[in-house]
Amino acid sequence: MFVLLRKITKALHLFPPEISHYLALYGLKVIHLCGFKIDLPGKFESINGMQFYNKLGIAAGLDKNGDFIDCLASLGVGFIEIGTVTPLSQEGNKKPRLFRIRSSEALVNKMGFNNKGVDHLVSKIKIRKTKIPIGVSIGKNFHTPNELAHKDYIYCLEKIYEFTDYIAINISSPNTKDLRDLEGESELERLIKPVKERQLELTNDYGYKPLFLKISPDNDEKGVEDICATLLRFSIDGLICTNTTINHNHISGSGGLSGKPLMGSSTETLRIARKFLGDEFPIIASGGVMSKEDYLQKIDAGADLVQIYTGFIYEGPKLINDILNQ
Repeated sequence: MFVLLRKITKALHLFPPEISHYLALYGLKVIHLCGFKIDLPGKFESINGMQFYNKLGIAAGLDKNGDFIDCLASLGVGFIEIGTVTPLSQEGNKKPRLFRIRSSEALVNKMGFNNKGVDHLVSKIKIRKTKIPIGVSIGKNFHTPNELAHKDYIYCLEKIYEFTDYIAINISSPNTKDLRDLEGESELERLIKPVKERQLELTNDYGYKPLFLKISPDNDEKGVEDICATLLRFSIDGLICTNTTINHNHISGSGGLSGKPLMGSSTETLRIARKFLGDEFPIIASGGVMSKEDYLQKIDAGADLVQIYTGFIYEGPKLINDILNQ
C-alpha cells in the first residue's frame, strides 16, 4: 500500500504545487473513508500532560483549517498540528505562492496565513474522531498591526482553547509583513504576557492546555537565547524549532524555504535552545526531516517530538511508515 501511495504522490507532482497539495489531501480523505487505517501501538509516553503513541507528528500548514484531521491521523502519526489560523478568514498572498525545488527536495512558500478563519477550524476540531493530541497554530490577520497582535492571538486562543490539546503561537512565518519582529525581546514580552494571563484564566474552566512558541531558524545564537529566556520568564510550556528560512535565492524572491536545505539551520537552532533551556523543557522539532535518519538526528539534538511537512509532500505516507516501522 505504501509503495502505491508513494507512486500516487509522485504522480501528483505533475500538477502545480498548490493544486497537488489539495488533490493529495482529498485523496487521503477518500482512502480513509474506504477504511484505510494504521493501528497505533498500545504504549505511550506523556509530555506536558499529553499522551503520545509515538514522537512523530504533522506540522502546521498541511491542514490549515482542520478539514483533514481524521484522515491524517489514520496514517499512524502520534499527533497533528493544524492551522495557522487567524481570527478572520483571509485569502493569503497572491498566487503563485508555492514552488517546488525538486533538485534539493525543497519548497518555497509565500502563502501568508491563508485560512477559513478560526470559527471554521473550531467547527472541524469539535467533530474529530481521533483521540491523538491535536495542536492548533494561531496567528494574526494580515492587517492587524503588531502593537495589537496580542488581541488576535487571544481571540484565537479563546475560541480554540476548549477543543485543542495544545496551542502553538506562530510569530515566525516570513509571509506576514513584520510578523517576525515579534521575536524581538520587548515585542515578544508584550505579546506573551497577556496571552499567558488569558491561558491561566481559561484553565479555570477547561483545564490546563500548554502553550508552545514557534520560532524562526534565522535567529543568531543570542537571539535564540533571548527568546528562550523570555519563555522561561513567562512560564511558556514549550518551544517549536523551527519555521521556514528566508535564507535562499529562489527566483520567487521572498517566501520561506522548507525541506532538505532547512535541516542544518533548524537543527542548530534546536541545539542552542536545548542547551539553554535544559533537558526537561519540552521542544518539538520541525524543519528538514526527509528520512528516518533526519528524524533520529532531531531526537539526538534534543527534540522530544518531531514534525514533518515537506518530507511528507515529497514522499507521502511512506515517510511516516519508514520513520516508525523500519
